[in-house]
Amino acid sequence: MSGKTVFRGELSVPGDKSISHRAAMFAALATGVSRVRGFLHAEDTLSTAGMMRALGARIEEVSPTELRIEGKGLRALVEPSDVIDAGNSGTTIRIGSGILAAQPFLSVLTGDRTLRRRPMGRVIEPLVKMGASIRGRDGNRLPPLCIRGGSLRGIRYEMPVASAQVKSSLLLAGLYADSPVTVVEPLLSRDHTERMLKAMGAIVSREGNAVTVAPCERLDPLDVTVPGDISSAAFFLVLAAVTPGSSLTVRGVGVNPFRTGVVEVLRRMGAGIRYSSERVVGGEPVADLVVRGAELAPADVAPEEVPGLIDEVPALCVAAVFAAGRTKIRGAGELRVKESDRIAAMVACLSSLGIPCGEYPDGLWVEGPAAVRPGISCDSRGDHRIAMSLRVLGAAAGVPIEVKNVECIDTSFPGFQSLLDGLTR
Repeated sequence: MSGKTVFRGELSVPGDKSISHRAAMFAALATGVSRVRGFLHAEDTLSTAGMMRALGARIEEVSPTELRIEGKGLRALVEPSDVIDAGNSGTTIRIGSGILAAQPFLSVLTGDRTLRRRPMGRVIEPLVKMGASIRGRDGNRLPPLCIRGGSLRGIRYEMPVASAQVKSSLLLAGLYADSPVTVVEPLLSRDHTERMLKAMGAIVSREGNAVTVAPCERLDPLDVTVPGDISSAAFFLVLAAVTPGSSLTVRGVGVNPFRTGVVEVLRRMGAGIRYSSERVVGGEPVADLVVRGAELAPADVAPEEVPGLIDEVPALCVAAVFAAGRTKIRGAGELRVKESDRIAAMVACLSSLGIPCGEYPDGLWVEGPAAVRPGISCDSRGDHRIAMSLRVLGAAAGVPIEVKNVECIDTSFPGFQSLLDGLTR
């Protein structure tokens, strides 16, 4: 089953969400004026900008996608006059905690109803070991978080679960510590933080799975162009990949090797995806992605692959619907504590649409090719990636799917629906 529509054309996706978050934070800590072009103007990243404004940085929107940021310097942030609201953004609250843990004042971080249910223990525990005082609900596990920062000590911390957010939080705290901080990852995660800190003059080194940051006196300002977000591009890669005869180009996408797992899995399934016009922009590899649709085979996604595609699992589930056989994804237990329990949410939605699928404790399976039952309403559970995946599934199958709670898409991809509509008209 592949639907009747063939998708052809070119498009661009908004700036990378992970890099946009970091650029706004790090530029606010720099000494001098930074320029950030291609900034993702979405609810989550605007929460990060709001946090840094509350700490004294001057952030001017030159345009919706360009920021001029007058950094306060590492040691001149000011105590916020009110509670900092991270909205729905786990990146804002987790990485922000690393900055606030080093400041000689009191901060309180909260978020929306969904964020207040997301566990924070994995970032609180190591920051407390470094010397910060952090209190939260449910035994210091849930937001709001009350952080009294101060003098931090360097540690060597072995992470129980790979997480770029937790790693980044500790590396930022390490800039203020009395000795180097080393974070040991069980599996390598995205390295945007390490790349950006190096570009700003920090001393960051890696040995195997261990990354170390040295204490730092100042960060140089940034002049950076944020590449397109591969997590956003993934929805359109899948849309074209599952439709034989389609040929779609997504321009200017970041292809950091720690983020391209979705491309590798789609290639294993039989999709034709190649990089064109490869270049380096602001220290990050960038390319145009050209995808050609094909009859797909199933794939097994192993635990060691998951950190490189954790955000793209819902989109890969859509590809699995069209593949001839059972696709299995394991080692993805982290998905249960995202904006929703993405494993349970995808299985519930796909099952209601008549698609054979099931859960593992740490993942899920999907059997294809499957006919999509028409006239079904699915609840995104307020999760932007679930909502976009269901929209793509309906477009690819040529079957209308009513998706509840689609407003959440604006947290990461404003304009998604108009781009999708432009391809399906």
